[in-house]
Amino acid sequence: MAGTGEVVAAGVPGARGADGLPRHGVDRATFRAIAGARGGPEAVRLLRAGQLSKRVLLLLALRRAAPDDEGYRAACAEVWALHRADRARWEEVLLRPELDAWAADCLRGLAAGETVPLGGLGEFVRAGAGAGAGFGPALALECDGLRWGPVIDHLGPRRVDYGRPPAGPLDPVELGRWEERLAQAWQILVRRHRRHAEAVAACVTTVVPLRPAPGGEAVSAAARRAYGGVAASLPGDPVLLALALVHEFLHVQLGALLDLVPLHRPNGAAVYHAPWRPDLRPVGALLQGTYAHLGVADFWRAEAAAGEGDRARAEREFARWRAHTGAASGTLLASGELTGAGMEFTRELDRAVRGLGEPGRGPGGA
Repeated sequence: MAGTGEVVAAGVPGARGADGLPRHGVDRATFRAIAGARGGPEAVRLLRAGQLSKRVLLLLALRRAAPDDEGYRAACAEVWALHRADRARWEEVLLRPELDAWAADCLRGLAAGETVPLGGLGEFVRAGAGAGAGFGPALALECDGLRWGPVIDHLGPRRVDYGRPPAGPLDPVELGRWEERLAQAWQILVRRHRRHAEAVAACVTTVVPLRPAPGGEAVSAAARRAYGGVAASLPGDPVLLALALVHEFLHVQLGALLDLVPLHRPNGAAVYHAPWRPDLRPVGALLQGTYAHLGVADFWRAEAAAGEGDRARAEREFARWRAHTGAASGTLLASGELTGAGMEFTRELDRAVRGLGEPGRGPGGA
């Protein structure tokens, strides 16, 4: 077994290539911590740096693909000037969740000979002029010294497709409900799930309101090319909103890791049973679901231990999701579709599931 200081991903953290961009790597200790859903703000910082470089590369690729577009060239000049003058705002612009999907769509369109909206880059720069500008209100949530300032994006013109109809624009009363419920959820996360709260605060910059399911059930989602964004409908129970934030953050985190470390072969014809769904899933989707549900199991374990609210529900949900996640990790390990890093990741994930303990008992069965 390699030592804990070795790099799992290609490249060495801190090194730079001939293009001047940093080469990102993930040390083994951080990699294993991420696999166990315990990477915290340190892992978020590493993955965030990778996302910044990814978006710079996307903008450079667009520049090469459309060298004669004067509007795009001018917008790029604004971006680089912003990098020199105000690094924090430059990062805010580049890490808008929807910029990744926008740039990828533009590249596909250019390759197909289509007319694409390259002026969108200027819109991102202008919209980033202030917290929440052009998207919705920026909250300032604080509990026990831990701050989180997400934007409620109910207005953004380029909101990512999260697979569910977005809600909005919201009226003042609806926005007030969102602000109140997010504050309640934040208090629950900080006081009963501090480790997850710290990671959410470091990563999640945007919450996109969704409409509930047709039957009125609460829904939530994350998008592969929307780092920093989570989407959810507004549940009546703030515990469920806190759970949605943890669940979707883990999807976002795994997506960022996959940009640095391939964990499985490209999805092929093979599909597998996911205990929480009626349909069979390709390996990538099963890995995403298994990882996010490790966080769900851990959330309900902590809720049961806290002894607040409906403890019987918490114990019941913990037992369900621990069993489902353990079964799915076994399916992944037997699939033959994981890379070497993917096997290591999933073994660590499986250890974390088993380390949660049995229903009604503490971690490790204590």
